[in-house]
Amino acid sequence: MKQLTALLLLTSGMLLAGCSTLTLTPVDYAWPIEIRPETDVHGFLRDDRTGLAFNVKPLMFAETADSSKVGGISFRIIRDAEGYYYVVAPKFKNVYVFAGAEGALKLKLAIPVSQTGLVSPALNQRTSFIQLVNGKDKPLILTKNGIQEGEKK
Repeated sequence: MKQLTALLLLTSGMLLAGCSTLTLTPVDYAWPIEIRPETDVHGFLRDDRTGLAFNVKPLMFAETADSSKVGGISFRIIRDAEGYYYVVAPKFKNVYVFAGAEGALKLKLAIPVSQTGLVSPALNQRTSFIQLVNGKDKPLILTKNGIQEGEKK
């Protein structure tokens, strides 16, 4: 009888534990430094260190209205503490902010940062924001909601 009671208690405990949602918090998704993968001739970008891989053709079309020349482009990508991806490349006029989705990156916001296109963009991780540096231009402070400080160039 004691063995049956113990078995029932153990089984009940396992069932209850299986029904509850396990949540681990806080989580910091930030990458300490940007990655700089280059696209292949088919527009596919892959970073072995992070495991990030996607096709840039839709992004190139959104930025330039042309997705035929996609090989050899060096992108700058960083991930903030909340898990949003910031994506930019030379000649881009926008920094694209993506959220991870099931098997996809979903555009949250395109942040206009240059009227003429960036020359040498770089992304830096800071405590509560992403810093965009472009040559001698004043750095911009970016979040998932847009530019927080600084001026659009």
